[in-house]
Amino acid sequence: MARSISSLDLILSSPGETESFGYTIGRLLRGGEVLALIGELGAGKTALVRGIVAGLGAPAASVTSPTFLLVHEYQGRLPIVHIDLYRLQRLEETESIGLSDYLTDKVVVAIEWADRFPQWLPEDRLEVQVAHRTRTTRRAHVEARGPCSRLLLAQMKKVVHSISRSVRPRLRAGRKTLPR
Repeated sequence: MARSISSLDLILSSPGETESFGYTIGRLLRGGEVLALIGELGAGKTALVRGIVAGLGAPAASVTSPTFLLVHEYQGRLPIVHIDLYRLQRLEETESIGLSDYLTDKVVVAIEWADRFPQWLPEDRLEVQVAHRTRTTRRAHVEARGPCSRLLLAQMKKVVHSISRSVRPRLRAGRKTLPR
C-alpha cells in the first residue's frame, strides 16, 4: 500500500470507494490543509471532493465540478474551498481566484487540475493523483509535501490500514463498499 513514509497508494474499486476515501480524508482535516488533486477528465477528482465535503459534515449532494465558476465554497465543520484550474490558460489568470485569501488555518482548499500551475501551489500540500485503471477502478497516489501534510498522511495511513483489515472479510462476503 505505502511506498514511502510520505506517500500512499490505493486501488479504489468504484466511485463509492473514491467518495469513501474522500470521506476518510475529510474526517481528518483540521483546517489550513491544501489538497492538490491531479488526474485526467473523469478520473474521480470531483467524487473525491464530494467525499471530503461529506467528511467535513457538509451536504455532499451539492458538490459539482467548479469548471465554469472556478471556485465553489461549502460550509461544514470547516469551510472548504473547491477550486478548478482546468479552464485557465495563463498563470496570471490564477490571481483572479485569490488563493492567498483562502490560505488560512481555518479553511481547507481542494484544487482540481493542480498540476496545471504547480508554481501557484503552497509548498506544504497533500497531492492526490487519481488515475484510471479500468472503467470503474482508480489508482490513487497520495504524496505529502511539507510537515503538516506529512502529519495528515500519517493519520490517513492509520485509518486506511484499519479499514482495509476490517473490509477484507466483508469483501469476501460480497460487500464492496468501505464503511463510513
